[in-house]
Amino acid sequence: MKRLLIVSLFILGGQVYAQDLQQKISSAFSRLQADSQCSYASLSLTVLDAKTGEQVFAGNPNMGLATASTLKTITSITAFNILGADFKYQTQLGYVGEITADGTLNGDIIIKGAGDPTLGSWRYEQTKEAHVLALITDALQKAGIKKINGRIIGDDSIFGSQSIPEGWIWQDIGNYYGAGTSGLCWRENQFDIKLRTGVVGNPIGVSRTVPLMPSLTFKSELINGPAGSGDHAYAFLPVGSTVMYLRGSYAVDQDKKAISVAIPDAAYDAAFRLADTLSKLGITVSNGAESASTLSAKALQLPLIAKNLTTIQSPPLSRIIYWLNQKSINLYAEQLLKTIAWKQGRKPTTSNGVEEVQKFWKARGIDPNTINTYDGSGLSPGDRVTTATLAKILQSAKKESWFADLYESLPVYNDMKMKSGSINNVLCYAGYQTHNGRELCFSIMVNNFNGTSRGIKEKMFRVLDVLK
Repeated sequence: MKRLLIVSLFILGGQVYAQDLQQKISSAFSRLQADSQCSYASLSLTVLDAKTGEQVFAGNPNMGLATASTLKTITSITAFNILGADFKYQTQLGYVGEITADGTLNGDIIIKGAGDPTLGSWRYEQTKEAHVLALITDALQKAGIKKINGRIIGDDSIFGSQSIPEGWIWQDIGNYYGAGTSGLCWRENQFDIKLRTGVVGNPIGVSRTVPLMPSLTFKSELINGPAGSGDHAYAFLPVGSTVMYLRGSYAVDQDKKAISVAIPDAAYDAAFRLADTLSKLGITVSNGAESASTLSAKALQLPLIAKNLTTIQSPPLSRIIYWLNQKSINLYAEQLLKTIAWKQGRKPTTSNGVEEVQKFWKARGIDPNTINTYDGSGLSPGDRVTTATLAKILQSAKKESWFADLYESLPVYNDMKMKSGSINNVLCYAGYQTHNGRELCFSIMVNNFNGTSRGIKEKMFRVLDVLK
């Protein structure tokens, strides 16, 4: 009888504790809803027990809202499930044609991309531009190639010609964070433009680019902004044009004096850099660099590799996802979304990737209508997901062998492991937190707030502080 009483008191104590936490979250969420910054906003919060999936709190859990970059957690978890933590992309290097006795290749060198977003990236030792180019030149030299009577071709055809997801806005897609997908990525499909700043209100000039981009010209309509006004510079590259426009303002007290923008044809740039490297080594390339799109524009056929020379492997998926979430790299998420479609036997397009994500979670009891998205990164303002679904997906990862990799990939904000997301008047967080020994996962979204992002962030953190 005494033992039964102790057990009953323990259960009752647990229920009181759970109700107390729920009430505290409810009060904090109600205060946020009543705040003047949320007068015309839509808010949602779902908190689950990360081990059992039990609902701890739900405020408007089935309201579809813009996720911003918290969508990357869904893309990451889906990729872990479908591709596996050890998955690696494989880029092929080979040639078509014949090598003569004197080392002349009468044919083309082909870099065949498979969607690796890290090729040429500075984030990993084995992917850095110099290292990759050294691997390629070493393979060519071992094959006895001393001269190329042909072209260097960057074959990015595996991902098709549509590089920009539907739903992205014009202001984003010329900038580094709006870099389009490619079957053959290079240096994360971005480069830097160094600015020549001056007096407030006067025009800003372009000093140079890093690296040099001889295939592009630049027209700056940028204005020097007053101190403290920040970086509001945007790059625009009209379709089919080689003239990049810079518009907006850039504060005179900005230290960097540079902006990062998107490479319009990453496969061409990879081929161009290789041709340039070979030239410096004394290996001439008679017909320069090409890509799938430049060949298509000339109505020329894209040749296939006849003889493979080497394979360049990416870091494992676990490390790709680490940087994907740590630095919120849109390109990585979009490349993974297309790769998910490819792995499932579909044509690797963004829309097919979205469908495969919906199918995957539908098979696990999640209504696909709660994942109404256009991309894998959350950059599209048209993306809509419910916090109930996002929290359930986070909770599903807890039991997986790769959970530690996912958890490590999440940044720390407000002393909590969580992914943030922000676009115009949208701020969201999703992640994990332990409260008095109980492991929780959560998703909170605020759409259409007014006032400053800093103000709403502090108020959202007050809600999340209850989970600590």
